[in-house]
Amino acid sequence: MPFTELGLVPELARAVAEQGYETPTPIQMRAIPAVIAGRDVLAGAQTGTGKTAAFVLPVLQALAQAPAGRAPRALVLTPTRELAAQVAESARQYGRHTKTRVFVVFGGVSINPQIDSLRDGCDLLVATPGRLLDLAGQRAVDLREVRHFVLDEADRMLDMGFMPAIRQVLKLLPQRRQNLMFSATYSDDIRDLATRLLRDPVTVEVAPRNATADRVDQRAYRVPKEHKRHLLAHLVRAGDWHQVLVFTRTKHGANRLAQQLAAAGIATAAIHGNKSQNARVRALAEFKTGKITALVATEVAARGLDIKELPFVVNYELPNVPEDYVHRIGRTARAGGTGCAISLVAPDEAGLLKDIERVLRRSVPVAATPEFAITAEQRPSPGPPHAAPARISHPKHPATRLKTAGSDSGRREASGPGNDRGPRGGRQRPSGRSFGSHGGRRFSSSRS
Repeated sequence: MPFTELGLVPELARAVAEQGYETPTPIQMRAIPAVIAGRDVLAGAQTGTGKTAAFVLPVLQALAQAPAGRAPRALVLTPTRELAAQVAESARQYGRHTKTRVFVVFGGVSINPQIDSLRDGCDLLVATPGRLLDLAGQRAVDLREVRHFVLDEADRMLDMGFMPAIRQVLKLLPQRRQNLMFSATYSDDIRDLATRLLRDPVTVEVAPRNATADRVDQRAYRVPKEHKRHLLAHLVRAGDWHQVLVFTRTKHGANRLAQQLAAAGIATAAIHGNKSQNARVRALAEFKTGKITALVATEVAARGLDIKELPFVVNYELPNVPEDYVHRIGRTARAGGTGCAISLVAPDEAGLLKDIERVLRRSVPVAATPEFAITAEQRPSPGPPHAAPARISHPKHPATRLKTAGSDSGRREASGPGNDRGPRGGRQRPSGRSFGSHGGRRFSSSRS
């Protein structure tokens, strides 16, 4: 079925065609007619299946066919700044031949320019919960005219603890409105929220619950925690990877890994909640254009990034919440493409891998760990405390290697600057010579 048969007005159909889309995805094929008909919708689909267009297009159509005022008539609530910005950009692109005014608000930037822009009028408002409530508290936005409410990435909203904020937002909306819930996973908590929010909804589920994108090649490597960065650098170099998104659990871990990869000669940047919005936008832009090979991100980026044809995603650390694995690897194999998701699994993460496999209802293949070099860590040059550059360039001196071998089950990394702990966290005795002055050694494993 082509887009022309979904009932879109000519202005929207033209914009879709200009984006190069001819055939709707399954979620679009089923959701768009239901939203145009005015029904509430509960939609669950794996990431990369076109959920954004599935609600943006019919909402834009409804707005184009009704008289405009100063206050927003449609509201899209998202969990992260990046996702909010991307939804707004999609709405602007699809609505380019209409007079629909699209605006986005999120935290991390000054609130005053947002207040000024809202005074000029808005039809479709995309927002994160915290900033929206701040604006409402200052009476800078009036939500009483909202007729279409979209809760995007609803499961992530619940995971991040946004339920109280969502309840506050709902109190500011009129009783009579259309409600749409879109989610990457379809948990029992989402169904419970749906029963309270939606009225006689059309349920659209185009993938099994918690299924990952079918086109993602998933594999895992078993490797000691202290050797992960060396294996990752080897995979990037040996595979000639030009673009890889790497997930860590913590902000500090993301900064440290970015520095270590840069020291290994890999152009790297980190994004997380402590980075300014400008730094995050700049890092993402450089990643998309190829100036940066590796983008290290915390969970904040798992839902907010839409990168076309992203070939590799690496779980440097497995997530504590198994459903987050689905969101992470869903950054690749989007819009009909293919991709590879690699997980580096330390011995103490074996249980997390089993939890993920239970959610997936399938096993993640464990591949034989390749032989790779273990090199000395190079400390970054002195700077202000806690300073972390948005983009890190690597030093020009190559690392040398020692011709010793290890196993993946317990051989300790030689001590050196900033790396003097064994796999159990205990301090090692000085070796009598500086590891940094002699380079590194090699690590090989036959375990699979």
